[in-house]
Amino acid sequence: MRRKTFDALLTTGGLVVAVVLAVAGGLLAWGHSFAASNVHNQLAKQQIFFPPKAAFASAKAGTEITPSMIPSVSRYAGQQLLTGAQAKVYADDFIAVHLSEMPYGGVYAKVSAAAMANPKDQALAAEKTTTFQGTTLRGMLLNAYAFDKMGQIAGVASTASFIGSGVMLLLVGLGIIHTRRTKPDTEVMAFLNAKAPVPVE
Repeated sequence: MRRKTFDALLTTGGLVVAVVLAVAGGLLAWGHSFAASNVHNQLAKQQIFFPPKAAFASAKAGTEITPSMIPSVSRYAGQQLLTGAQAKVYADDFIAVHLSEMPYGGVYAKVSAAAMANPKDQALAAEKTTTFQGTTLRGMLLNAYAFDKMGQIAGVASTASFIGSGVMLLLVGLGIIHTRRTKPDTEVMAFLNAKAPVPVE
């Protein structure tokens, strides 16, 4: 095979790969943007706010603010919940803590079973409702966090795709230059056909 033909095939293949990576990067960037804006807009509608900064000054076990919340929840004190990261903290370090302090550890299946076994117990019925609301909100916030995390991964993948596309385009350019400098009659495996030099005695 002629070297020029071989180089042309590699250059064309590289160009195809560069285009595919660029398209993939564009789609991944769109996915990242969609996830970020969708999570923000949906969370904004819920109008959830973290407790004010002053509340963390009197953290105490069994109250709204426990000592375990200070390292994580206090970082967003007074802020509106708008991001996936905030949603995870609110779900795992605020709601989950209060659920764990409720009867049956805030596990809805256990509370529900107890309430059905004692239908006249109003306290259990109230616990069932509260637990259901808490676990439902926690689940929704963790879904928002997961969706946001997938969007972030798409953003990283988008950047990698664009970089890969750029590298391939650079290699394609070098390939074109090399093809133009190659003699028309040069074979790809010409070096195998070359005779070894005879040693001079």
